[in-house]
Amino acid sequence: MNNRGMIIAGIIIFLCMITFPIWYNVVGGKAAYTPEFKIVSKEKQCVESTKYMRAKHMQLLNDWRNSVVRDGKRTYTALDGKKYDMSLSNTCLNCHSNKADFCDKCHNYVEVTPTCWNCHVVPEGNKL
Repeated sequence: MNNRGMIIAGIIIFLCMITFPIWYNVVGGKAAYTPEFKIVSKEKQCVESTKYMRAKHMQLLNDWRNSVVRDGKRTYTALDGKKYDMSLSNTCLNCHSNKADFCDKCHNYVEVTPTCWNCHVVPEGNKL
Protein backbone atom coordinates (compact mmCIF):
# COMPACT_ATOMS: atom_id res chain seq x y z
CA MET A 1 0.00 0.00 0.00
CA ASN A 2 2.76 2.41 -0.85
CA ASN A 3 0.46 4.11 -3.40
CA ARG A 4 -2.26 4.99 -0.89
CA GLY A 5 -2.20 8.71 -1.83
CA MET A 6 -2.46 7.96 -5.55
CA ILE A 7 -5.37 5.56 -5.00
CA ILE A 8 -7.30 8.06 -2.88
CA ALA A 9 -6.62 10.85 -5.41
CA GLY A 10 -7.78 8.58 -8.23
CA ILE A 11 -11.01 7.71 -6.39
CA ILE A 12 -11.71 11.41 -5.70
CA ILE A 13 -11.10 12.36 -9.36
CA PHE A 14 -13.30 9.47 -10.51
CA LEU A 15 -16.15 10.50 -8.19
CA CYS A 16 -15.88 14.12 -9.31
CA MET A 17 -16.06 13.13 -12.98
CA ILE A 18 -18.93 10.69 -12.52
CA THR A 19 -21.03 13.19 -10.51
CA PHE A 20 -20.12 16.23 -12.63
CA PRO A 21 -23.51 16.45 -14.46
CA ILE A 22 -25.38 16.45 -11.16
CA TRP A 23 -23.39 19.09 -9.31
CA TYR A 24 -22.98 21.21 -12.46
CA ASN A 25 -26.78 21.52 -12.73
CA VAL A 26 -27.13 22.20 -9.00
CA VAL A 27 -24.48 24.94 -9.09
CA GLY A 28 -25.74 26.37 -12.40
CA GLY A 29 -29.24 26.66 -11.00
CA LYS A 30 -31.12 26.80 -14.31
CA ALA A 31 -32.62 24.22 -16.58
CA ALA A 32 -31.49 23.70 -20.12
CA TYR A 33 -33.06 25.72 -22.92
CA THR A 34 -36.59 24.74 -23.86
CA PRO A 35 -38.39 26.38 -26.75
CA GLU A 36 -41.22 28.83 -26.15
CA PHE A 37 -44.32 28.02 -28.18
CA LYS A 38 -46.75 30.52 -29.59
CA ILE A 39 -50.08 28.73 -29.50
CA VAL A 40 -52.61 30.62 -31.54
CA SER A 41 -55.80 28.68 -31.05
CA LYS A 42 -59.49 29.41 -31.38
CA GLU A 43 -60.33 26.37 -29.28
CA LYS A 44 -59.76 26.10 -25.55
CA GLN A 45 -58.87 22.40 -25.75
CA CYS A 46 -57.13 20.16 -28.25
CA VAL A 47 -58.56 16.81 -29.35
CA GLU A 48 -57.00 15.33 -26.21
CA SER A 49 -55.39 16.78 -23.07
CA THR A 50 -52.16 18.76 -23.30
CA LYS A 51 -50.24 16.08 -21.42
CA TYR A 52 -51.53 13.38 -23.77
CA MET A 53 -50.77 15.41 -26.89
CA ARG A 54 -47.21 16.23 -25.80
CA ALA A 55 -46.46 12.57 -25.20
CA LYS A 56 -48.45 10.84 -27.92
CA HIS A 57 -49.38 13.25 -30.72
CA MET A 58 -47.32 11.40 -33.31
CA GLN A 59 -48.92 8.07 -32.39
CA LEU A 60 -52.34 9.73 -32.62
CA LEU A 61 -51.54 11.14 -36.08
CA ASN A 62 -50.23 7.75 -37.25
CA ASP A 63 -53.41 6.08 -35.97
CA TRP A 64 -55.49 8.70 -37.78
CA ARG A 65 -53.57 8.12 -41.01
CA ASN A 66 -54.06 4.36 -40.78
CA SER A 67 -57.77 4.70 -39.95
CA VAL A 68 -58.45 7.09 -42.82
CA VAL A 69 -56.28 5.49 -45.51
CA ARG A 70 -56.75 1.81 -44.68
CA ASP A 71 -60.16 1.64 -43.02
CA GLY A 72 -61.96 4.65 -44.50
CA LYS A 73 -62.86 5.87 -41.00
CA ARG A 74 -62.78 9.67 -40.86
CA THR A 75 -64.21 10.56 -37.43
CA TYR A 76 -62.23 10.45 -34.20
CA THR A 77 -63.98 10.17 -30.85
CA ALA A 78 -61.86 11.73 -28.10
CA LEU A 79 -61.66 10.39 -24.56
CA ASP A 80 -64.20 13.03 -23.49
CA GLY A 81 -66.66 11.78 -26.15
CA LYS A 82 -66.32 14.76 -28.50
CA LYS A 83 -66.01 13.93 -32.22
CA TYR A 84 -63.36 15.36 -34.55
CA ASP A 85 -62.53 15.05 -38.24
CA MET A 86 -59.31 13.02 -38.61
CA SER A 87 -57.40 15.59 -40.63
CA LEU A 88 -54.02 17.18 -40.08
CA SER A 89 -54.85 20.06 -42.40
CA ASN A 90 -58.46 20.68 -41.36
CA THR A 91 -58.37 19.81 -37.65
CA CYS A 92 -54.86 20.36 -36.29
CA LEU A 93 -53.85 23.32 -38.45
CA ASN A 94 -57.12 25.12 -37.79
CA CYS A 95 -55.89 25.81 -34.26
CA HIS A 96 -52.14 25.47 -34.61
CA SER A 97 -52.00 27.67 -37.67
CA ASN A 98 -48.43 28.88 -37.38
CA LYS A 99 -46.43 25.79 -38.30
CA ALA A 100 -43.08 27.57 -37.93
CA ASP A 101 -43.76 28.79 -34.37
CA PHE A 102 -45.51 25.65 -33.16
CA CYS A 103 -44.61 22.42 -34.98
CA ASP A 104 -41.20 23.30 -36.38
CA LYS A 105 -39.86 24.83 -33.17
CA CYS A 106 -40.44 21.65 -31.16
CA HIS A 107 -39.40 19.24 -33.92
CA ASN A 108 -36.15 21.17 -34.41
CA TYR A 109 -35.52 21.16 -30.66
CA VAL A 110 -35.82 17.36 -30.40
CA GLU A 111 -34.12 16.89 -33.78
CA VAL A 112 -36.84 14.91 -35.53
CA THR A 113 -38.00 15.21 -39.10
CA PRO A 114 -41.65 14.23 -39.40
CA THR A 115 -42.84 12.93 -42.74
CA CYS A 116 -46.24 14.66 -42.56
CA TRP A 117 -45.27 17.27 -45.12
CA ASN A 118 -44.22 14.68 -47.69
CA CYS A 119 -47.93 14.25 -48.47
CA HIS A 120 -49.69 17.19 -46.82
CA VAL A 121 -49.46 20.73 -48.09
CA VAL A 122 -49.57 23.55 -45.57
CA PRO A 123 -52.83 25.44 -46.32
CA GLU A 124 -52.60 29.02 -47.51
CA GLY A 125 -52.47 31.51 -44.66
CA ASN A 126 -50.21 29.26 -42.58
CA LYS A 127 -46.64 30.39 -42.26
CA LEU A 128 -43.84 28.09 -43.27
